[in-house]
Amino acid sequence: MASFRPYVTIFKYLANKGYRVSFISTPRNIKRLPKIPTNLAPLLNFVELTLPNDDHNLPAEAEATSDILLDKAGYLKKAFDGLESPLAHFLEILSYPADWIIYDFAPHWLPPIAAKLGIPCVYFSIFNATCLSYLAAPSLRELDEDASKNPYEGLSIRPKWIPFEFDNNFVLRMYEIKKLMKFDQANVSGVEDRFRGASIMQGCEVVAVRSCPEIETEWLSLLQDEIHKKTVIPIGLLPPPHVNLQEDDEMWAPIKEWLDKKETKNVIYVALGSEVILSQEETTELALGLESSELPFFWVLRAPVGSTEYELPTGFEDRVKGRGFICKSWAPQLKILSHPSVGAFLTHCGWSSVIESLGIGCPIVLLPFINDQGIMARMLQLKNIAFEIPRNNMDGSFTRESVAKSLRKLVIEKVILSR
Repeated sequence: MASFRPYVTIFKYLANKGYRVSFISTPRNIKRLPKIPTNLAPLLNFVELTLPNDDHNLPAEAEATSDILLDKAGYLKKAFDGLESPLAHFLEILSYPADWIIYDFAPHWLPPIAAKLGIPCVYFSIFNATCLSYLAAPSLRELDEDASKNPYEGLSIRPKWIPFEFDNNFVLRMYEIKKLMKFDQANVSGVEDRFRGASIMQGCEVVAVRSCPEIETEWLSLLQDEIHKKTVIPIGLLPPPHVNLQEDDEMWAPIKEWLDKKETKNVIYVALGSEVILSQEETTELALGLESSELPFFWVLRAPVGSTEYELPTGFEDRVKGRGFICKSWAPQLKILSHPSVGAFLTHCGWSSVIESLGIGCPIVLLPFINDQGIMARMLQLKNIAFEIPRNNMDGSFTRESVAKSLRKLVIEKVILSR
């Protein structure tokens, strides 16, 4: 259910070391995987397990959160839980003994199956250590004792399990807590996310985190020594490979041509992920903020699957013609970020996007919306890696003025060191 690229990176690394790896997922998700080098093919086994049908609640062929609106995620988790028996059967009939099972956050039912078969488990988290620590799932015992309590109670202040002091702004905002609560209420899978998290953590021998000590020393230590008291391995950021900007690509060619005409480090790249749905007010304020910044921008404004196309302010596209490139389809993000004309990245704070930007050295402006993105933004700002567009703490609204001021502060005043 999570982003596959980090998992593929790890599995390719293991195969390069001579280990046989079975990558288990659903048919459509396996078809999405990048091409595997020929020399590794004999060591990689792709196992397709078909999700149970739910035609009433899920679109046809919906197998990942990128295929649905977030309010349908509970139905996807429910369908995913239907893979328990097929996966157990696959593990039982393996022709060779499995040394380890590496899993993500969703299969709360997998650790007992692995324990029965005597197979140790690794929870591979694509969330970083700060988010895992701050939003740490309690133990199963604590869940039973505190079942009647609001799981997000107290997250607007420093959680009791974090012993060290940090900036008072390093907390979830009220609008972020409300979104988490709303997301939980829409979870029809029958299993709360915090129970999934507690089960996953309790059932593994090792936690592998997509992070590094250079960024998260104190949080990695907290996760290992205080919260879960089991081995935590920072496996690095797993940055994507460098891209060839001269590569002849039908989609890239017109984008490159437009970027080539702009000044060095002057274009704002705007992309808020494939799952964020902007309200009409947010769309309008962001558009008018980009306009009033007077900076050139490349805006990926692709509506998530199942939602309506965004409506831009009247006359906006005519007024920014030539200065703004509005892309309403998929865009080659890594190539765009790597282009020398791009001087800042306005992002939703998805960890993969942040890692791409850090690896390239592109300064970041933060506009978080859902899940772990708020804590991610606070961590980056606390370390002076990026800064967040000011918002109303209660409802999360932002203004065109705050957008324009933040972008000019980064690109024109260069308050954070660029490449």
